[in-house]
Amino acid sequence: MKLAIFLLISFIVSAQTAPEIMAKVAENQDRAEAARTSYVYQQKILVRMLRSNGKLAREENREYTVAPGPSGLSREMVHFSGKYGVDGKEFPITEPGQHYRDKDIDANVAKNLADSFGGDEHTRDGVNEDLFPLTARKQTDYQFTLAGEENWRGRDVFRILFKPARKSKEIEVIWAGEALIDKSDFSPVLITTHLAKGIPLPVKIFLGTDIRQIGFKLTYEKVGEGVWFPVNYSGEFRLRVLFGYARTISTGMVNSAFRKADVQSSVEFERAGTEK
Repeated sequence: MKLAIFLLISFIVSAQTAPEIMAKVAENQDRAEAARTSYVYQQKILVRMLRSNGKLAREENREYTVAPGPSGLSREMVHFSGKYGVDGKEFPITEPGQHYRDKDIDANVAKNLADSFGGDEHTRDGVNEDLFPLTARKQTDYQFTLAGEENWRGRDVFRILFKPARKSKEIEVIWAGEALIDKSDFSPVLITTHLAKGIPLPVKIFLGTDIRQIGFKLTYEKVGEGVWFPVNYSGEFRLRVLFGYARTISTGMVNSAFRKADVQSSVEFERAGTEK
């Protein structure tokens, strides 16, 4: 009897469609965002830029204390280290965006990437929602397909494929990929994205700009009852601009040491931000 009930439940779960699964994900995203405001955590950001010959051009490492709030998140930098490479030699840098010469494109690119990567102030987890269509509003611009069910790192998951919907109203919808969705919590555990469309040929020809092999991977972990946070976020792409500047750029984010924020820790964080 118990086996029959188990098989019946398994059949019902398996009979769910991709849109039905993603609708439940969207509902949980709203609840998860509210729950995330109670947590403070540590964040590490890495930006590494290599020249076309494979030698280091620039690298920046940052560490933050992050405190999500009702309308977004705040990051307080607690550590920075970096270096740049010239003619095969490496030299240290002591602050974000530090130039080693008057016109230093690498310094500007690295700073902009590190500032924005994992630090979207309009979200409560710092991850740009345009890359990962989880909310109900973003899902309307995508088409979802259930590709199967599997076990990933000990969790039963749905594997969902997504791509831009043909009738999408948003011009910037250019991402495709797949998401592994936890069957119990209907929360994402792993999302990978890649460009569904390349850089238009006229842009490549007339502006000399090309981006290749761009894609991102985002891993979530459960840190509390019904609370999931992104813990690993990475991407890599090759950039060529104005026929001369070429770089392979890697970005990475690691979140850890999640803890419930009490009154004292919140006040200390706010004071640190004020002093800065």
